[in-house]
Amino acid sequence: MALAFLLGRIVLGLYWLETAYNHIFKSADRVGYSQSKGMSAGTAKFAVMGTGILALIGAISLILGIYPTIGIICLFTFLLGVSFKMHAYWNVQDAGAKMSDRINFQKNIALAAALLALLAVSQPWVYSL
Repeated sequence: MALAFLLGRIVLGLYWLETAYNHIFKSADRVGYSQSKGMSAGTAKFAVMGTGILALIGAISLILGIYPTIGIICLFTFLLGVSFKMHAYWNVQDAGAKMSDRINFQKNIALAAALLALLAVSQPWVYSL
């Protein structure tokens, strides 16, 4: 079970590492998307970079098992902000866009629930630095 937990942490952490990379180094698309959701250019750039940093901290924390509570809080914060602002499907009129936002919202809520479940795992985690 310890190896399964480690593998799960690494896979989940890699997901968040890719998210962080895209937010930090490929931010233009995300800034544009944020603006399409009603954010000003300055606010969108700050939000994309800020969420990228949260994702990076969380990814490193999950993969290495370093301060997992802090990493989980960072990722949970990321998900709350992004889910309710960027994927508010209940405000979308276009059927295709509504479905896409609903799927992303539900995915984010499931990820948030999984992160909360990780808080129940005793610390320090096995195979942690």
